[in-house]
Parts: sequence; C-alpha cells; structure tokens
Amino acid sequence: MTAPGRALFVVSAADHWTLRDGTRHPSGFWGEELAVPHREFAAAGWRITLATPGGTPPTLDRLSMSRTAGLPGTLREVAAYLGSIRDELAHPAALDGIDPDDFDTVFYPGGHGPMEDLSHDPVSGALLTRALRSGRPLGLLCHAPAALLAARDADGSWPFAGYRMTALSNTEEKLNSFGRKAAWLLEDRLRAEGAHYVKGRLPLLPFTTADRNLYTGQNPASSGRLAAHLLAALGR
Repeated sequence: MTAPGRALFVVSAADHWTLRDGTRHPSGFWGEELAVPHREFAAAGWRITLATPGGTPPTLDRLSMSRTAGLPGTLREVAAYLGSIRDELAHPAALDGIDPDDFDTVFYPGGHGPMEDLSHDPVSGALLTRALRSGRPLGLLCHAPAALLAARDADGSWPFAGYRMTALSNTEEKLNSFGRKAAWLLEDRLRAEGAHYVKGRLPLLPFTTADRNLYTGQNPASSGRLAAHLLAALGR
C-alpha cells in the first residue's frame, strides 16, 4: 500500500494589508483558497502540515466570507470546513522550523496577507527556492505568488524568472475599491521580475497554468482546479 503523501501548506500570518496611503486594510488568508485545497488533499489521504511565519495563527479575511465572495452554499461549505480544522489553524508550525524536503508538495493559499508579509519573508523565500529546485510540485494561488518575490538564488537572481505563471490580475485587484489604493500590483511586480505572466480571458473565472513543477491559480475560483492539478501531478 502506498504511504500517504505529506503536503505543506504555507499560510500568511498577516492580519492586514498596508495601502499606498499607509492605511491598514484588514486582511489575512482567503477562506476558499485554504479550505478547498485542504479538503481535497485530506480527502485523498494526505497528511497536511500548516505553517506560518513565527507559528502565528493565521487570520481569516472576513471579506472572503461575505456575500460578495461567493454563492451562499459555497460560503457555508467553506465556513464549515474551516471550523473542522480549527485546531490546525490555531496551532500552525513555525515556518523557520520547516524542512521542505520532508514534504512531497508545497502549497501557498492567497488572500492579501502574502502581499504584506510573505512577499519579503527570507525564510519563505529560501523555502520556495529549495522547493522549486527539488522538482517536486509547488503550488501558489491568487495573491500567494507574491511570496515568490522573496526567493533568490545565491547570486541574487530570481529563480522563477522565465517561468510561466498566473496570479490575481490587475483588473481583478481593481474590482475592489481598496485595490485601487494598492502600493503595488502583483501582476506588475511579477512581470517586472521576469515572470512569463498569463491570465484567463475573463476575470474571476477559474484559470490555472503549469510550468515544469510550478503550478499557479489566478483567483479564488481556481482553488479546486489547482488542487486537482497538483494531486494529478503527484499521482495520488
């Protein structure tokens, strides 16, 4: 019998996103983006470790549970699932104590939180660099590719340069009034670093892409599809 796989879920510890004028917009992780992939991996028998910077319990972005975030039935399912993993969320591992080689795959859910902390976190950046070089599947969703900005090779170059990837688009970011006040936009930064950024033809609809062992999803609606692609790549 095949032993269950091990998946590392790296979640932002930020509870806000600092806007261009210095305002702190309440934020954290996006409910659907954590709940749906976690549910799919757990249903497939995977052992999941949640980790955050400093081992700080992550904050749920309340906007992700509002009526503008999805259909009522979907939001109820997300809320129920997050409730079922309440203990895991309350006691995450500290990211600086994690060895990525202990895991078969690494996954980062989004929300605006990663824009605040993981985008410049050296521990996360080093982990992502090692995960990419390992050849094992690496997945990032929506705003989570902001964490890639902290990754650097020994010579200071960006290990993800030239990789095809997606993330929340400028158009999607600006659909929120506070998004227009962003200090920087993720699509712009990824392009500037040298990513081959791609997006779906229409905003807010599921869109995923893969390049070698890097798997990315554009928005919350891509949560289930990205999880399915990762599981297929892992052969589980």
